[in-house]
Amino acid sequence: MENKLIVLLVIVLGAIAIAQLVRVYEISSKLRKNQEHEISNRDNNLNGRMMFGFMFLLFGFFIYLMSAYGWTGRGSAASDEGVEMDWLLNLNFVIIISVFFFTNFLLFFFTWRYVRKPGVPAFYYPHNNKLEMLWTVVPAIVLAVIIILGLQTWGHLTGESKPEAVKIELFSKQFDWTARYSGADNTLGLYDYKLTLDNNELALLTSNTIDSSLNNMLNGATGIHSLQKLLNNRDTVLSDSTVAVLRTDLSRKERLYRFLTQMKQNHNKKLDASAWDDIIQKDTLYLCKGQQYEIALRAKDVIHSAYFPHFRAQMNAVPGMATRMKFTPNKTTAEMREEKNDATFNYILMCNKICGGAHYKMKMVVVVLDKPAYNRWMAGKKSQTFKDQYFPVAAAPATPAPADTTAVTMN
Repeated sequence: MENKLIVLLVIVLGAIAIAQLVRVYEISSKLRKNQEHEISNRDNNLNGRMMFGFMFLLFGFFIYLMSAYGWTGRGSAASDEGVEMDWLLNLNFVIIISVFFFTNFLLFFFTWRYVRKPGVPAFYYPHNNKLEMLWTVVPAIVLAVIIILGLQTWGHLTGESKPEAVKIELFSKQFDWTARYSGADNTLGLYDYKLTLDNNELALLTSNTIDSSLNNMLNGATGIHSLQKLLNNRDTVLSDSTVAVLRTDLSRKERLYRFLTQMKQNHNKKLDASAWDDIIQKDTLYLCKGQQYEIALRAKDVIHSAYFPHFRAQMNAVPGMATRMKFTPNKTTAEMREEKNDATFNYILMCNKICGGAHYKMKMVVVVLDKPAYNRWMAGKKSQTFKDQYFPVAAAPATPAPADTTAVTMN
């Protein structure tokens, strides 16, 4: 508290001192019989020299900060696509910094060179067609070059992946990431949100997951049979509002049950294999140096954004919309640790959209391995596929609806 009072007192006394100095200057000007708007030649020349000197200080500090903290502070890119993106960004910085030095040099140089001189009137120079053409055409050419190069880079970054690219899906929800590798066939299994269950949080589409969802919809703790039994139980007294809520829930689940039944009838069981061998990975995403990855993005609840700062890759994950991106890691985690001289460094996947209260901790560690180490890790995952982890035994088929009063009513 005392420190705060001292700081406040110093500020107040400083303001009073400045006000008194201004008052002294005004009185001295009156004694010299000078008006406030009149500036002496000595002051003009001093200001001109100080402005020119300030230019060297400005440029010197700018160059020092770039040399001390890096060209842009981003560090080196850890993917092939990131190197290409950094090249384009560096080109933009070269142009911007060149213009910065050139225009500021003219600003400070003219302030010093053309300081007011007694008896020398200002030269009136209102227009010059050549200058107008110069500062219109040159920026237009520079912008055209930047835009053309930018479109080429964008087309390469968002274009088709190589045939050998490994496909991975990143599933986002508040507040974590789940990675799904495409398995031995390099084909991600299909999904449908209506199949979301505790044992199928990614809603993968297979014959077993359809049967499991049908069974849960019909016989689950809050399934159709339970709701019908509750509504038809005359021994239980329910308020009108509760009955209305239960009937709405029942109607919704009956519609979903019909959708699932149609899905089962139309499903091609040959597609199950593409989902069974998928590998679901939490907490850590393992990648291989030199291998291109095509990342499919999916969101369960709100908009998220998959951001790999070291790979220079980012794409939104939007509920109900398929998005994708690609990149090729070019440095292992060990190589980047050596480059940064940081034994604790890790690549990171972050959410770059404010997606809720715990947005700040929606992260996933990314580990880039060399080819032999990655192959060893992947070999250890062959027995941890989606089928092995979630459906080691075929799910029981959906129980057919009985014919009594608890039967499913298809309204």
